[in-house]
Amino acid sequence: MAGFTFEEMWEKIMACDQTYDGLFYTAVKTTKIYCRPSCRSRKPKKVNVEFYATMEEAESKGYRACKRCQPETERTPNEEVTRQVMAFLAENHKRKLTLDEVAAHVGLSPSYLDRIFKEETSETPRVFLEKIRVDKAAHLLEHTDYTNLEICFEAGFQSTSHFYKAFRRLKNLSPSEYRKMMKELLYEDDNRRQLLANSYSS
Repeated sequence: MAGFTFEEMWEKIMACDQTYDGLFYTAVKTTKIYCRPSCRSRKPKKVNVEFYATMEEAESKGYRACKRCQPETERTPNEEVTRQVMAFLAENHKRKLTLDEVAAHVGLSPSYLDRIFKEETSETPRVFLEKIRVDKAAHLLEHTDYTNLEICFEAGFQSTSHFYKAFRRLKNLSPSEYRKMMKELLYEDDNRRQLLANSYSS
């Protein structure tokens, strides 16, 4: 599924992130329905969720399409090319990629690909790849003890200066500030849960 972990995909569906539509599908065991990541329906319990790379795979397991987000709606040729490019970028985010290489993957000229991708997503392939890398870095900052340097290269950035600039531009925080904020939020959440548990036990 384009190299995403369960936790990363869970974060995207909780955020209703439209950027990841077409890269994977959320299936809910209790309702037997599958959705796009951006679906605005009420969120299921984490334990009831499975993820599938394709609609066909979800349907083969007995799931049916959500009537709200309609993941099975037929795509235009440009939408399909864009989805293929997004998947290619996500799967290869650790590598140094050129627009020529991405365009060759879908059999189009670089300039034409750049234009239709921007028409469909309002972003260029380069900007989308940068967003994937920043999202990967944010996940690693929150869930691992890797250093900023380790995360920079693990996420696919070729230089630390580019990593810091891109991360601040998209998250409005430096990597270190982001990690500190997420730890503080986790600490506050743990305290709230403990207070709630104590109130029930008293």
